[in-house]
Amino acid sequence: MSSPADPSNPDPSPCIAIVDDDESVREGLGNLLRSVGYEVRAFCSAEEFLDRPEQDAFSCLVTDIQMPGMGGLELQKRIVGSGTPLPVILMTAFPRDHVRQQAEELGAAGFLTKPFDASRMIECVERALRPPA
Repeated sequence: MSSPADPSNPDPSPCIAIVDDDESVREGLGNLLRSVGYEVRAFCSAEEFLDRPEQDAFSCLVTDIQMPGMGGLELQKRIVGSGTPLPVILMTAFPRDHVRQQAEELGAAGFLTKPFDASRMIECVERALRPPA
């Protein structure tokens, strides 16, 4: 199987949307995902992401749960409610079992606790991008 950065791969690199109110997280996560060959678009809020007309151009969404305004779980609910088949990975510095359960019930592709290892994020994105078996 070829990786996103593999030049023999005729498919364009998947584009990952990152939504986090913390600029350093957006930059760090963006750099990480670009380093393994993904395209990345970063947004400072759920509202900014939802206001973009090109939402269907994304292959995966990575979002923080706790943000001012709309949080990551509400964003996930909106995406699920719209019928858009977009895998959502949620991340939080404040993990709670009931929040994880809600995310899983909504079909989250991943749930990561900050801080996390870079390899865990890459693994989670790769798993989210795999076609269903």
